[in-house]
Amino acid sequence: MSIDNPLPILNVTQPTLPPLDEFIVQLRDIWDRKWLTNNGPYHQQFESALAQYLGVKHVSLFCNGMIALQVGLQALEVTGEVITTPFSFPATTHAIHWNHCTPVFCDIEPETCNLDPACIEALITSRTTCILPVHVYGNPCNVDDIMKISEKHGCKVFFDAAHAFGVRMNGESLLKSGHLSMLSFHATKVFNTIEGGALITNDSKLKERIDFLKNFGFSDETTVIEPGTNGKMNEIQAAYGLLQLKYIDSAIAERRAVAGWYRRSLAGIPGIRFFEDTPGVTQNYSYFPIFIDEHQYGMTRDDLYWRLKEQRINGRRYFYPLISSFPMYTGLPSASSVNLPEANIMAERVLCLPIHTGLRAEDLSRVVQVVLAHKEDRLV
Repeated sequence: MSIDNPLPILNVTQPTLPPLDEFIVQLRDIWDRKWLTNNGPYHQQFESALAQYLGVKHVSLFCNGMIALQVGLQALEVTGEVITTPFSFPATTHAIHWNHCTPVFCDIEPETCNLDPACIEALITSRTTCILPVHVYGNPCNVDDIMKISEKHGCKVFFDAAHAFGVRMNGESLLKSGHLSMLSFHATKVFNTIEGGALITNDSKLKERIDFLKNFGFSDETTVIEPGTNGKMNEIQAAYGLLQLKYIDSAIAERRAVAGWYRRSLAGIPGIRFFEDTPGVTQNYSYFPIFIDEHQYGMTRDDLYWRLKEQRINGRRYFYPLISSFPMYTGLPSASSVNLPEANIMAERVLCLPIHTGLRAEDLSRVVQVVLAHKEDRLV
């Protein structure tokens, strides 16, 4: 720790870990069995327990979310063009590219940062086969309108639900929406298996195909039905995830309390906006983004970002820059900033504040004081 600045570093997120003594018991069991991967007992238990916890029909576990996205597109036989959002983590679009499809960027709703259904239809062509929206920060997309567009034009809907673990709408899992949903269990997520991911489907035939694809295309010991990949989750990850399920509700409750603190403390500050809970939606509080209007607040988002860093507080400009601004995608007609006005505005304004189970009241006070200090400076 620096002598000049003894304050502890506050990161935007911190992984929730299960009790080490309980995990060691599981590790000993794995060591005794010597079954490390290939659909072992912990993998089977975790898959079943996860489906029950989430309230979904079928879960297929993966080594990470990126491979899950790639396999999901393969399983849905997606070709041609895929309409998606530029306001996401690069994996969303990279998976489209890796499947030799063309990403088509669509603008977002400023109220939710999700894909704007009103902008989708104008982008559909004879080559469009899929819409790939993201439930950004765990906020549900406008599922009904997106599904109506999908049905009208005969294209698939594959939801990137990397942020949406456990999110429910009117008591039903958000993951039931569309033809397929992807979860990420990366260490930065609300629910983690260190690395990991899953595909969620209501279709037993699709589940079967996904499981073939993630295991080299094997249907039995000697039969390969199509070119697959190796996307399997191992036994150590699965055991870890099974243990995490015991503690996820309390972890989400702690994050809810952090979000409540921020909302009470930052309410009414000119130029700062944040999301409120949506009626009927059970949130997981995966992130706490604020959006800064520099004209009202008197400071840019980047100015505040660096001021927080000076106080050893690591916020995250999440998502900035837009995926459409990366060099491998700038040549696409849909990547033009003219076509993405709202996405560009939100990317310049967003700043995610620290939110995780390790935060104390004094930590939250530190964050809020930096934000409020600018307001006080202006009043002097």
